[in-house]
Amino acid sequence: MKTLIMTDDNSGIKHIDLDNLGVKMMRMPVLINGEVYFQDVNIDFDKFYELQESNADIRTSQPAIGEVLEAWDNALKEYDEIVYIPMSSGLSESCNTAINLSSEYKDKVFVVDNHRISVTLKSSIYDALNLVKQGKTAKEIKEILESQGSQSSIYIMVDTLKYLKKGGRVTPAGALLGEALHIKPVLQINGGKLDAFKKCIGTKKAKKVMLEAIKHDLETKYDTKDINDFRVAIAYTKDVESATIFMKEACEYLNIDSKNVEMDQLSLSVATHIGPGALAITISKIAR
Repeated sequence: MKTLIMTDDNSGIKHIDLDNLGVKMMRMPVLINGEVYFQDVNIDFDKFYELQESNADIRTSQPAIGEVLEAWDNALKEYDEIVYIPMSSGLSESCNTAINLSSEYKDKVFVVDNHRISVTLKSSIYDALNLVKQGKTAKEIKEILESQGSQSSIYIMVDTLKYLKKGGRVTPAGALLGEALHIKPVLQINGGKLDAFKKCIGTKKAKKVMLEAIKHDLETKYDTKDINDFRVAIAYTKDVESATIFMKEACEYLNIDSKNVEMDQLSLSVATHIGPGALAITISKIAR
């Protein structure tokens, strides 16, 4: 069987790397002032943040059904089966849409909902590629990835409450108070959804909280405490210098080599909801 791994651009995989990996990607549309944009196609990160910070009306969407079906039909001309791994159903309806569409492609398209996003989603792609090399079928890969979906941790510090407020995640009064006190909320992905974890005063405290949370998860959440059994990654929006500093701090705190840590800029779909200046750290257990 010839099996294709497909994802969406919330995985953080660079388009230039797709051919080398042998992965296909669905592009996630972003609506800005009523116009449709696609990351790295008709808008880049600099222009996006310029528009975001000028209070443009920015909303996220999902791929058109026709585009998804066309992508699958074209792929099945070359491949026997597809494993499609989109962003978590807890964060976007695109996953549920794909699951419903796949019912028309019985034993051909297998949609994975393992509640991942960004670099944890990318880790799933790497796992899927390794499972293909092991001779696993698309159905087996789906079952393995979903059974191990919870084997990751992600903590995110947002620089401002402004975009969470726009998304209705905090009250206007709470947002004003938070800004006045320089609160940097730390969030986590829990069960595929974005949840509050802790409110911190200042960036330094927020970074410490995230590192301590990752270390605590390593010691209590998983059946192994060996950091080498995990993929570690730093993610960010806009501010690469701060992300680089945070990566060095994380490597020192967790006693790991920076060569074993990836650093990615979060997709425009994610940045829409959390804004510029966000920092995140993640660990994902490697599927064996």
